[in-house]
Order: sequence, then structure tokens, then C-alpha cells
Amino acid sequence: MVLVDIDAGIKERLLVEQQNEIDSHHIYGSLSKLIDDKKNQEILSHISEDELRHYVFLGSLTGEELQPNKAKILWYTFIARVLGITFAVKLMEHGEKGAQEAYGALVDSVPGVRGVIEDEETHENTLIDMINEERLEYIGSIVLGLNDALVELTGTLAGLSFAFQNNKLIALSGLITGIAASMSMGASEYLSTRAEEGKNALKASAYTGTAYVLTVLLLVLPFFVFNNYLMSLPVTLIIGVLIIMGFNYYVSVSKDLNFRKQFFEMAGISLGVSGLSFIIGALVKMFLGVEV
Repeated sequence: MVLVDIDAGIKERLLVEQQNEIDSHHIYGSLSKLIDDKKNQEILSHISEDELRHYVFLGSLTGEELQPNKAKILWYTFIARVLGITFAVKLMEHGEKGAQEAYGALVDSVPGVRGVIEDEETHENTLIDMINEERLEYIGSIVLGLNDALVELTGTLAGLSFAFQNNKLIALSGLITGIAASMSMGASEYLSTRAEEGKNALKASAYTGTAYVLTVLLLVLPFFVFNNYLMSLPVTLIIGVLIIMGFNYYVSVSKDLNFRKQFFEMAGISLGVSGLSFIIGALVKMFLGVEV
């Protein structure tokens, strides 16, 4: 039963939000089953029920019954398993911000709409304080490993490219340098974190070392795939930029940071060091007259 007369345009927008509400009901219900913490389970289950209540309310306005989007539910559940519940939930909340615009068109004329808006705002505030994932506690350690690998290895590979001009030598040298540096970084992170309260030094070093090694493997890969260093180096730099983009998007969503600022800062440092290292490699080759 439709409570008020609404025009076709408003109804179409409300149907979109009604679909989002029933999808969110099922997604939050699925996510609650992935969390071991009882309090977090209860909060997610409560939000799931709120979303169902919103769906029923919107259904009374549109007069429609909708089926949940199974693909969307599976997708967000998959994201939560791979990238963490915090990222999945924040990504969902970002998508729900458009709902307030649709609700706002009826806030003064339809009883109950203001309550839905307040619920959505409460969800966002509650979720920010709710989830405490280990991977986000050690995000600083991951940044350390990732950033150092990007800056040091892109610079090293750029310098070696001009100095050696031989893909096999560049790849082997970069791989050995990168693995040795990852162990050094992991050990340094262990020592620096050991005195900090609330953090496990061994886990911190593992996060740093793992992030470093994975980045090294991705950056060195083009030198094993291609035969020409002039092709391998640009591909490596593109991979570096994609890693920076992906990681900063993850962090910006999970921790509500400015993506553009974080991305350009990290990319600028990494590519700047690479450019300087390439020039240094050229100068060393020129003045020392080393031919490999």
C-alpha cells in the first residue's frame, strides 16, 4: 500500500534505494557470521534488521516487492573475506550516501523518512568505532614495507637498467637486493615495534617483510618476462603506480583518508627516486666507463 502520492522520478529513485536496503540486509547478515567477536556480531545483526525495516518502509511507499541481488551479496562477502570486513563495510557505506538525497526529497512530506536518514547516519558512526581488525592495526607496518620496496626497488631497477642494459642481470640483481632488503626491513620493524604497547613485534615484522617481498616480486617480474630493458622498466613503473593506487584506495576507504593526496604523495616520491636513480646510473656508466 502506497502511503503518499509520488511522481515517477521519485519512485524510481526510491526503488533503487529499496533494492539497496534489501541487499544490505542480507550483506550485513552474512558479514555478521564472519566475525568471531560477539559484540560486533550483535551490532551487524542489528544493522541488518534496520535495513530490513527500511526496505519494508520503502516498499509501503513504492508498492513494490523486490528480490535481493545475490551477485551483489556474494561480491561483498567475497571482498570481506579477502580485504577485510572494515573495507567491505566502508565501501557499502560510501554507496549509501546517495540514499540520503533520495530520502531528502520526501523528508518534510512523508512521516518516517527522517528516521531512516538518522538510522543511516548512526550506522556509519557506529561502524567507524565498531570494527577492530588486526590488518588495520598493523597498517603502518604494511605501509613501511610497501613504500620502502617501491621507492628503493624502482630506484634500484632504474639505475641498474641503464648501468647493465641486460635484463637477466637487472632481474637477478634486483631480486637479490630486494629479498635482502626485505629481511633487513623486517628485522628493523621487529626491533622498533618491540618496545611499543599493544602491538606484536613479530607480527609487525611479518607484515612489513611480506609487503616488501610481494612488491619486489611484482616489480622485478617484467625483467623476467621481456628481453629488452627499455620495455621492462616502463612496465615496472606502471606496476608500481598500480600498486600505489590500489593500496591507497584500500587505506583511504578503510580509514577515511584523502585518496588523491595519499596517492600523489606516494607516487611522486617513488617515481622521483626512480628518475634520479636512472640519471645516477647513466652518470656512473659514463664516468667509470663500465661495460657489462
